[in-house]
Amino acid sequence: MITFCLSLVALILGYLLYGRFVERVFGPDDRVTPAVEKADGVDYIALPSWKVFMIQFLNIAGTGPIFGAIMGAKFGPSAYLWIAFGCIFAGAVHDYLVGMLSMRHGGASCPEIVGQYMGKGARRLMLVFSVVLLLMVGTVFVYSPAEILHGFGGSTFMWVVIIFCYYVLATMLPIDKVIGRFYPLFAFSLLFMAAGLMVALIVKWPSLPELWTNLGNMGMKADPGTFTDQIYPCLFITIACGALSGFHATQSPLMARCVKSEHMGRPVFYGSMITEGIVALVWCTVSMYFFYGNPAPGYELIQAVGNNGFHTSAPAVVNIMCNHWLGVVGGILAVLGVVAAPITSGDTAFRSARLIISEAFGISQRPIPKRLLVGLPLFVGSMALLYWQVENPNGFNTIWQYFGWSNQTLSVIMLWAATVYLAQRRKPYLITLIPALFMTSVCASFLCVSKIAFGLPETISYTVGLVVTVIALVWFVKWNNK
Repeated sequence: MITFCLSLVALILGYLLYGRFVERVFGPDDRVTPAVEKADGVDYIALPSWKVFMIQFLNIAGTGPIFGAIMGAKFGPSAYLWIAFGCIFAGAVHDYLVGMLSMRHGGASCPEIVGQYMGKGARRLMLVFSVVLLLMVGTVFVYSPAEILHGFGGSTFMWVVIIFCYYVLATMLPIDKVIGRFYPLFAFSLLFMAAGLMVALIVKWPSLPELWTNLGNMGMKADPGTFTDQIYPCLFITIACGALSGFHATQSPLMARCVKSEHMGRPVFYGSMITEGIVALVWCTVSMYFFYGNPAPGYELIQAVGNNGFHTSAPAVVNIMCNHWLGVVGGILAVLGVVAAPITSGDTAFRSARLIISEAFGISQRPIPKRLLVGLPLFVGSMALLYWQVENPNGFNTIWQYFGWSNQTLSVIMLWAATVYLAQRRKPYLITLIPALFMTSVCASFLCVSKIAFGLPETISYTVGLVVTVIALVWFVKWNNK
């Protein structure tokens, strides 16, 4: 619990100190924001600051900081380091700069930002890459809540159809009609669940593995021969939301079109990411108790799920711990967490994809028929991907792993674009260059070592990751010198 408390303090100080430093580096001013200048009553709508924060938090969070943190907790206390330092120095910086750059470019989506600073070729690549990623997000966040809702009645197919119908409405209607009205409530539920669990942790003060006694991979010790993931690079792919996530780059422009003042950028973008990091930290600690807790209560919970606690799924951990510590209220919040949160991430994924495509091809989104023209093909593509997922026995896990790598690769591209922006303006670009280099090595190494990709030996994979990182650094140095 001492590691948890230190990590929590680090996140709060990170917002107060490093967040302010990053804000000064960028330099927000009093210029008119896109929410006011380009108000269209559909996507560009000035909303109250508290509502923008809550929507941004839920958009970037969903189940990411819950499921990712639960799976990452299996690695042991090293997960705390990535959540705390990754969030402060990489994820929150990434989200803030993407949101602010979007505002500075009229609410531009991430492909347009990349094109502005890395060229037309990078823009085209980012366009395809981001739309495919958003399709995967929308698809993986349909089937899992439908399966859970199936337990309350009706067929899984029926719930899939209902969720897709909701997606169409939420994607097509003005942002203040559905998202602006209901998302703050869902965000409050997610925060309340995390706050309740944090209080339970402090009251119970369980004996947990600490960073200075268990820095290695505890998963391999707990389940030798089965849990084969290495801390590097797998931990940094497993825990994305809550530390660093490229998906956020597709979501921040949504709120960049709704912020009234650039000075709200730090609480809305940097602050939302820090808040998400705190949620991930809570769930990582709760899961550490579930998998490695001492004394008996943690063991008894594992017995309750069939003597196989280490392999308990993330949704099951959410249900068990919320019901065990928060009672009836916890059970309700657990359902909201594992059902409402992924659905809200899915619909904003489709909304982002619609806006990215319409922006790339200059299609106005004010008329409803044009919104349907862009949006319906996305839903058809998602349905086809969902059909493949259901027919393939390991379809969900396969899509999820590709999503994890694609997600972090997108964050790498956005970090490089932000680095170019800062370098062009002679600003301290090390704040994005260092995380960009680190995640370049992570993504290159993971692509080589992962069994769903090349499946190369670790030594070769790490060497390739190092070589790719060195090439990227040399390229940047040469460009910057010119």
